[in-house]
This record gives sequence, C-alpha cells and structure tokens, in this order.
Amino acid sequence: MLTLQSIILTQFRNYVTKQFSFTEKIVGIYGSNGTGKTNLLDAIYYLSFTKSYFARTDAQNVHHGLSGLRIEGHYEIMNEEADLICILRENNKKEFSINGEAYKKFSEHIGNYPCVMIAPDDVALISGNSEERRKFIDTILSQIDTKYLRTLIDYTKLLQQRNSFLKQATEQGFCDDTLLNILSEQLSEKGDFIFNERKKFIQHFIPLTIQYYQTISGNQDHIAIHYESQLQQSEMKQLLAQSKQKDLQAQRTSVGIHKDDLLFQLNDAVFKNEASQGQRKSLLFALKMAEWQTLKNNKGFAPILLLDDVFEKLDEKRMFNLLHWVCKEDDAQVFITDTHQKRLADTLQTIGVKHQLIHLEDK
Repeated sequence: MLTLQSIILTQFRNYVTKQFSFTEKIVGIYGSNGTGKTNLLDAIYYLSFTKSYFARTDAQNVHHGLSGLRIEGHYEIMNEEADLICILRENNKKEFSINGEAYKKFSEHIGNYPCVMIAPDDVALISGNSEERRKFIDTILSQIDTKYLRTLIDYTKLLQQRNSFLKQATEQGFCDDTLLNILSEQLSEKGDFIFNERKKFIQHFIPLTIQYYQTISGNQDHIAIHYESQLQQSEMKQLLAQSKQKDLQAQRTSVGIHKDDLLFQLNDAVFKNEASQGQRKSLLFALKMAEWQTLKNNKGFAPILLLDDVFEKLDEKRMFNLLHWVCKEDDAQVFITDTHQKRLADTLQTIGVKHQLIHLEDK
C-alpha cells in the first residue's frame, strides 16, 4: 500500500511555508478559490513525477518574489517509510532525493510512487490535439516500464537531432545521406519498440476504459476507441525512407510514433462532435480511472488519486458512482478538493467512508 502521511511546502506557489498531516486514506480539502487547493495536489504530484502536473517551468512554481522552493513528503510504501525531498536552488538547479540519497537521473524515480491526477483542464485530453493523448499514454507506460521511459527519452533526443540535421541540410543545400541514414536507423529502432509497447498496452486499456465509461455514465452509449499509428502500415525505417524528400522540404520528420493518436467515437461519429458535456466528462473520468486501475494492476498497490474540483465536472449521480467505487477501495489514498465544505462532507458521509477534512483559509 502507498500512502502520503505528511507534506511540507516551502516557497511553493502560494505557500511560503506550510505543513499538512494526513490521518485518513480519504482526504477532503475545501476552501475558496485561490486558497491553494490545486497547488497542494500539484505538490503531491510533483513528488511522484519530479515536476508540476501543469505546463509550468520549475521557476514558475516558486512563490512570487522569492527564490527557490522545497517540497518534502513522508510516505509509507509496502510497510516501509520513505522521505522524498525536492529542492529547487536559487540558481534553478533541481535536486531530488529519497531517504537522503540523491537521484543521478530523475527518470529513475518515475513509477516508484505512482499517482493519477484529474484536473479541470483535462478535457483537452478529449477535445485537444493528439499530443495530449500521446502524453497520456506515455505517462502511464513510463510508470510501468522503465525501459519504455528510457526509450521514449532517447527517441525524443534523436528526433530533435534528425530535425536539426534536416534544417541544416536544407539551409546548406547539401544532404549527407550517410549521416541521415544513421539517424533514421537509430530513430526507427526506438520508434518500433515504442509502437509495439503502445499497441500491446492499448489492447487491454480500451476495454477497461469502455467498462468504466458505462459505470460512471450509467448508460449503454456505444463508444469506441481506436489507436491510430502510421506504423500500422509499415515499419518506421520504411516510412522514413519514403518521406525523405518531404522531410527535407518541411525541415522536420513527418512520420513516426510522434504522430500517434487515439480516436474516440460515439455512435460511429467523432466523439467530440457528438457528445454532450456529461458524456465528455464521463469519458474523461473513464480514461483516468482506467489509468489508475492499470497502474494498480501492474504495481500491486493502488496509486495515489488526486481529484481536483471534480464536483464541478460531474452531475450528482455520476459523481456518486465514481467516488463510491474509488473510496471503497481498501488500499487507495484519495485526495479530493472542493469549494463547498458541506457538499464534500455530505458526499463522503453518504458513501460511508472514514475521512479527514482540511480547511484552507483565505490568506
């Protein structure tokens, strides 16, 4: 079992210094907008991923007008205690350690203390561009398989190198085919591995998502999810050879796993064009809960679940269906934020689980 027992925030977002202790598995956090509810959840996420959930640079997470930050979390994992500390120095150098031992590579930490976050802007996962959905898949797989994460990092670096080479070759009017072939071969090797891992993962993930969608929505909408990749037609090496001239003209790599996508459908039509707000929210939560369950199945214990402002996203029935299932899980630690103390307390009371309420007051 994985639980966060306490966290100390120093100069993180709106907190100058603040300590929180968590005494129950279900933690409700309430307060007005701007009191730091989302920032507290993001700090917990930070300790799992060594970075913010949101598209912020490390420097943007420092309390306004100050330099550097520190986040310290005291965990219990599989009956052993662990202290995680993240420090951003005044020179923006970041350090991350566990029980006093610093990581040489932050990537070594990913997946050790898994968590799943659901936040207000996550609807972009359904309505946004393909990058959002690739990032979603990669976040899950990177927590499950360190080889996948290392290969993904390598692929990203090689892609940047190949794109720089294409730009330089076009500007100079000369292409060194030998060097381009080497870059293409290295990129292909990494791309083929990532494609095969994504394909295997999707076979289990899609049925799980559809199952959760029907549970949360409470109806039998006909939804379908398809994995789309150019590598379904040809191996990446062949695709790169075919697109060589096009890539030189465009000065970037136009084919590969960095173009993969998930296609959502509702009654055989594009989901985002047909779905109601309730259906979109149900699919979002289904994707996130399938992520949570997949991580639990692979890790042997439940990831920490962070639910930010979820009451604003789902109607009462869908909300109850979701929380009843999540909070009844024996080994799950869940953090839920809301602006309304009574709504939060009444819901948790109705579900019938022991819980802790934390009030964040206006500054």
